[in-house]
Amino acid sequence: MIDLDYLEFLEGILTDNRKQRFANVLSQRTKHFTIAMEDIFQMHNTSAVMRSCEVFGIQELNIIEQRYGKKIDSEIAMGAQKWVDIKAYATIQNCIDAKKVEGYQIIATTPHNDSCLLTDFDISKPSAIFFGTERDGLSEEVLAQADGFIKIPMVGFTESLNISVSAAIVIQDITTRLRNTDINWHLTAKEQLEKRLEWAKNSIKDIKRIEERYFSERENKV
Repeated sequence: MIDLDYLEFLEGILTDNRKQRFANVLSQRTKHFTIAMEDIFQMHNTSAVMRSCEVFGIQELNIIEQRYGKKIDSEIAMGAQKWVDIKAYATIQNCIDAKKVEGYQIIATTPHNDSCLLTDFDISKPSAIFFGTERDGLSEEVLAQADGFIKIPMVGFTESLNISVSAAIVIQDITTRLRNTDINWHLTAKEQLEKRLEWAKNSIKDIKRIEERYFSERENKV
């Protein structure tokens, strides 16, 4: 349940331009697609993918930390970690199970399967798009449980791209096409309120002190 009084208080601290910016960005956010990254060895690639999610309006990034536990590179993420929801999973199976419960089909990105070119990918279904490691691609665990496969059309000698480049191409393509459809891809009203509250807190310096003072004064009024 969103504390609307608290939200109103926090937004009262923000400038009108800041609040309008939040509204504009939220109007373009989606959870129709979610991105999952499996054991990315070079963490700067995960940071770059996070930035692509933020730029192109995907609200959620799932990180599987089965083998490599590293921190987000804040310089490459360029602050994107403040605006994108990061979900961490200890195992591949935990992530797959969670996404299926949430209603997503599992889509594996691989250059070795001709099932579907990116340009032909059906964007109508909520999809969790999985990307694999720089070294080996996606694991057999993901490939075996995938509901579908997509690949980026390539015409050169090299058969693969850097993971962050591949993700940026895929994310830009599917989100652009999604916005040109009648699919209900927007965040729900509740989700938008939750983000407004979270983003307001992320935007205010010394938020802990302000939060403590606000709730203390509210208790004293009761």
